Amino acid sequence: MRLAELSRRSGVSTATIKYYLREGLLPPGRQVNATTAEYDEGHLRRLRLVRAMMQVGRLPVAKVREVLGHVDDESLGSTIRLGAAPWALPQVPEPDEDDAWVRAARREVEALLGRLGWENAMRVSTISPAYRSLVVAVAAFRRLGYEWGAEQLAPYAELMYRTAVRDLDNLETLPPGAERVEFAVLGAILNEPALRALHRLAQEEETARRYGFE
Repeated sequence: MRLAELSRRSGVSTATIKYYLREGLLPPGRQVNATTAEYDEGHLRRLRLVRAMMQVGRLPVAKVREVLGHVDDESLGSTIRLGAAPWALPQVPEPDEDDAWVRAARREVEALLGRLGWENAMRVSTISPAYRSLVVAVAAFRRLGYEWGAEQLAPYAELMYRTAVRDLDNLETLPPGAERVEFAVLGAILNEPALRALHRLAQEEETARRYGFE
């Protein structure tokens, strides 16, 4: 397809597509002559992926380029490629290790991972944004006087593990390679907000069942 058709099918203006091409977010098309290139379904899929990362995930161009570099680098292991998008999303600041609440929260999170047998999660704890976010959340709860640690989090973690298994089961229905990685990127950007929304809807449903609307 030519640029005009790629624009029509994607809903992205030709000017924006040209910008993505200049920034390396979209691979060049097959050159037909000095002024014309042909694009294929792969370009259309990549264009939709870029738009999702920028519009829904709110990732800046530099971060999108970083994620796409991981998507396309077949020399990287599957874990790194599949984790590229979640790690690129906005994260909480590094916890203050001089804070006694943070140190206590870290001990609780380590106890939780040990209790669950999540050895691989413990291996990446020093660099994982998710681990850092959990430490910050636990510290905030405990600072406010709520008992919130391994004991309370374990049932939630077990539910989340089942969700992760379902995620990867869905992923493995796709052909190996870039399409799986692209699906994982979209999952991080689009599915996590959907899961949060489902959690809140479930809370609203159960609250109404227990207490009614009065």
